[in-house]
Amino acid sequence: MKLPIHLPLLLFLLSSTNVSANTNLTSLVNLFIGTASGANGGSGGNAFPGSAIPHAMAKVGIDVSTAPRQAGYIHDNSSITGISLLHDEGTGGNTDGGYGNFPLFPFVGNCLNSSGVLPNSPECEPGIQARAALRAQGTDVASPGYFSTTFLSGIQIESTSTRRAGLIRFTFPESNATDSNSNYIVVDLTNDLGRSFSGGAISLSVSSQALGHVELGGTFLQSYGPSNYTVFACYDFDSPVLESGTYQSVNTSSPSVFNITLSNTTNIDLSHSLQFPFTSSISPIQAGGLLAFNTSQVLARFGVSMISSDQACTNAEEEVPTNSESEMWDWDVVRAASNSQWEEVLSRVLVDVEKENDTVVELLYSSLYRASLVPANFTGENPYWDSPFPFFDAMFCSWDVFRTVHPLLSLTSPYEWSQIVSAYVDGWRHTGYIPECRANTKPGYVQGGSDGMPILGEFAVKYGAGAEGLGVSVDDLYQALMDTAENTPPNWLTVGRQNTAWKTFNYIPTDWVDPSGSVGLPTREASRAYEYALGDFAVRQAGLALNNMNFVNMWDPNVTSDGFSGFAQRKYQNGTFAFTDPITCSPVDPIVHSCARGDDNDSGFYESSSWEMSFFAPHSVATLVRLMGGNTTFVDRVNNYFSQGYFTAGNEPSFNVPSIYHYAARPDLSALRIRNIVFSDFSTQIGGIPGNDDSAAMASLLTFHLLGLYPVQSTSQFLINSPFLSSYTLTNAFFNTSTTFTVSGFDNATLVASPPAGSRVFVKSVKVNGVDTGSVCVIGFEDVTGGGEVVIEVDGDADAAAMRGCGPNGLPDSLETGGF
Repeated sequence: MKLPIHLPLLLFLLSSTNVSANTNLTSLVNLFIGTASGANGGSGGNAFPGSAIPHAMAKVGIDVSTAPRQAGYIHDNSSITGISLLHDEGTGGNTDGGYGNFPLFPFVGNCLNSSGVLPNSPECEPGIQARAALRAQGTDVASPGYFSTTFLSGIQIESTSTRRAGLIRFTFPESNATDSNSNYIVVDLTNDLGRSFSGGAISLSVSSQALGHVELGGTFLQSYGPSNYTVFACYDFDSPVLESGTYQSVNTSSPSVFNITLSNTTNIDLSHSLQFPFTSSISPIQAGGLLAFNTSQVLARFGVSMISSDQACTNAEEEVPTNSESEMWDWDVVRAASNSQWEEVLSRVLVDVEKENDTVVELLYSSLYRASLVPANFTGENPYWDSPFPFFDAMFCSWDVFRTVHPLLSLTSPYEWSQIVSAYVDGWRHTGYIPECRANTKPGYVQGGSDGMPILGEFAVKYGAGAEGLGVSVDDLYQALMDTAENTPPNWLTVGRQNTAWKTFNYIPTDWVDPSGSVGLPTREASRAYEYALGDFAVRQAGLALNNMNFVNMWDPNVTSDGFSGFAQRKYQNGTFAFTDPITCSPVDPIVHSCARGDDNDSGFYESSSWEMSFFAPHSVATLVRLMGGNTTFVDRVNNYFSQGYFTAGNEPSFNVPSIYHYAARPDLSALRIRNIVFSDFSTQIGGIPGNDDSAAMASLLTFHLLGLYPVQSTSQFLINSPFLSSYTLTNAFFNTSTTFTVSGFDNATLVASPPAGSRVFVKSVKVNGVDTGSVCVIGFEDVTGGGEVVIEVDGDADAAAMRGCGPNGLPDSLETGGF
């Protein structure tokens, strides 16, 4: 499906929001936010700052030599081992990282005179450790669609890219190439970020015009899953090749000692190849190609594919064609096209950059950027089944992104979101279940529930009426939800749910063996039950009624903590509870527990504590308020959660808590809490993300905070909070609408962690196209995307704000009170 760019609408919006048509929105994006190392207690945002277009398959970036390096890049003085073609964005998982395949590495040396067995010669160092080079301080430069860095040696690397292809430019100092030395580029076959090579091949040829051509294919391990995957690449070089050949480890016991075979290209039409058969264990072998040049600048064109090296070459030829006049590739055209695509995406949320706070603007556009990096559009690159439907990768994982990423895409990117939803549905067509975590094209581990379900349920309530026009079959979407909710796969380690237990007991029992023989990872039983309940609600939202209140069966009213009674707990099949201290797995847990996905997790909760997970029922928070003792006790309990240090800003189970005061008629407290979180836990620095960006989950959360909204998952409702902007305009291309949000009485003094008394931070009224909605707590999707103007009036009277609650139309919806 070709995505339309509505240029007339865009130009109208640029003028109507007092933003010049010449505004360069990409200049407002800081790609280095969240690139600090996660080592030694660092923030570890794992953000990817390399070159990419929106939702690209190709994400081109440099790779550091030391872990953690989930996205390849770290903003420190780490050595660089190459620039590679595929990367994840903001993920956790394997600290060595995922992808990072087929890196190129430039150096100056003399390999021709050293042909043969060569143990780490300083004149020719193709090995991953020996070749590592330091960057010159302050030379990393990045903007949407472009990246550059410079080594201490003076060699510069630049990249720009398309969806499955791109260009990498190497500039060597003029004095480097001499009679004895040449400018070399290593083409590395075996070293991905995870050092997980399990077999592959490289072929290198030099044409009659002395131009180099390289094709590669290799099998590597997933970064978050039990499987391996195979990927292919194709490189072409624009400069005449002086020498060409291969290198490979002499044996597996001495992988850093190489046999180098090089030929002088005075004899044209040369070819070289290496092949390594697949092995079920990781091979330590290092191998690849070597090319030497005497030009000071070398341009490499690449293509990537999951199908074949021929397909990778075709992708390169189609997406980076040869310029008919220069008979070579046009760097400026590719870079400009990438920048243009990012300008269009960023323009879907427009603000007056001259009027608004600089830090808020930088945070907003940087977050919007990261929120459109993934999932990655691998359409045409599905190696597993033939299908006319889209195929997306980097759905890593639905558990991370269902809360904020997909609700944000629902507002700004309906065409892209529909393609992603279609890919979820197509996964069901060919596996029987909605995908949960697709990493490196293969099913990754299920983290909690089957959290693709809330995504599909939300699409149904927001775009169900127009789904067919967006390429999504409503009938298939419903059936995918039903099958995933009803059926239990033979192994629910990577797909599906433990539905046999869920349907038998109406909760997930501890220490229970499925008599059907179905297996999976049986830990996290308490938190999974809460997520299963939301998944059932998603099915109900899509039009099929299921029992979706089973989370209450995990509620033990007799457990107390800090003077509060009633908490989520594990439960045995006989109906008795298994005690877990509610502070277990919280940031202040005095005992070391395994709280991640694994068979050593004995708490029953995944990446959260009972204190935190007990607040998770977005479809019926009123039930939680009742279970916890009513509005006053509920507010006290939320305050205690924050004051005692149980809150973790950088993890998804905490996302809904700052706004949860709304359900006790205290949106004023939500407004203050969110101000504190944004200015305490986020910034424009390299450590500006409180934990992994998690495939832009954090970026999308921050975007919603800045806009003064928070999505209620699998519904069409948004909670209203106090915006950090005086005005902004949202565009929706499917509805062909623009909706301007204006904050009447906006007060810049509130843009701090603790707004001063009397500053205007509390929402007093909300009008949609001049009509008072009667609620200062909730706004519907139809109003957010309906066009016209939403006016949010704010004031500074804290007592009045506490008294007015949510307004005459009452609290946000909950199933218990007849909502939705």
